[in-house]
Amino acid sequence: MTTDVTIIGAGLGGLTLARVLHLHGIAATVYEAEVSPTARAQGGMLDIHEDTGRPAIRAAGLLDEFRGLVLEGRQALRILDRDGTVLFDEPDDGTGGRPEVQRAELRRMLLDSLPAGTVRWGHKAAGVRALGGGRHEVSFADGGTAVTKLLVGADGAWSRVRPLLSLTSPEYTGMSVVETYLFDGDTRHPASAKTVGGGSLLALAPGRGILAHREKGDTLHTYVMLARSRDWFASVDLTDAAGARARIAREFDDWSPELTALITDADAAPVLRPLHALPTGHRWDRVPGVTLLGDAAHLSVPNGEGANLAMYDGAELGKALAAHPDDVEAALTEYEQAMFPRSAAAAGDGTRLHELMFGDHAPHGLITAFAEDDRTP
Repeated sequence: MTTDVTIIGAGLGGLTLARVLHLHGIAATVYEAEVSPTARAQGGMLDIHEDTGRPAIRAAGLLDEFRGLVLEGRQALRILDRDGTVLFDEPDDGTGGRPEVQRAELRRMLLDSLPAGTVRWGHKAAGVRALGGGRHEVSFADGGTAVTKLLVGADGAWSRVRPLLSLTSPEYTGMSVVETYLFDGDTRHPASAKTVGGGSLLALAPGRGILAHREKGDTLHTYVMLARSRDWFASVDLTDAAGARARIAREFDDWSPELTALITDADAAPVLRPLHALPTGHRWDRVPGVTLLGDAAHLSVPNGEGANLAMYDGAELGKALAAHPDDVEAALTEYEQAMFPRSAAAAGDGTRLHELMFGDHAPHGLITAFAEDDRTP
């Protein structure tokens, strides 16, 4: 099969690109490894930023649909010390600029906005190769292939497309996340629900933290952050859910029981997510007929920017292609020259935030930074 625009990855960035291209009358095909839109959970809450995520949704023509997904009250933020002392408590008064939505619902909104058949499910990219003249061939795990005049890697941290442009690979940051959930928080886990509050909770200390979001349906989504080696995490038997929770909780023995209950009382098996990052300022020389967006281009430590930047990348790339319909290389050059410094600045900000949250002066360094900036993250 030969197509003009092939997008690898049906995440938020790839789908935003496909949607913006569709609005401009440019057809694209999105290939996704997952076998269906509901093949796996799509993560938790996302705060959509005024300078990146919101303009991307506007470019996609979906602001009204987006407003219908916003969960009211979820911009509230509470920061606790390890003993449970509340250090910062900001309610959601409706004036915040970062409305919260469920990632899965945002993805569904984008999928529903595309023509039927745009996304080809169950197509896992196994390899790519250049054919010359800016054309590329994608090989899929099922043996099929696709040839394209423009290939866009929107396929995340371990992108199959990236090697066409860069031999740089993500490296382990030294910290991992262990995710778990408490369901029906207000009725089944009232103490934990009270501790989390109405939006987000950050309980921080050097090298570790317990973060939680109040999600849709009275669900408390917990992210346990630990600066430990990959070997240390490999020693934790995650197949023994209760044992794994107890082992992780022991790293927080000196913390208040209201916080550790977010780990020990969880209703779901813990899921390990090692954190990797590309070097800040990662870039490549222009290669005809191919580019990257989102984590494939600029994976960084979690800082609230990843999904927003991916959508913004997709929107900006789509607009550039629409503005240069007869000159793909001009569009890609314009896109990349703006994307490189934008993503480098965001990665630098993220590294500084990560240090404030988990560095030697956590959590008080973060509180001080909030006071100096007169804002929240």
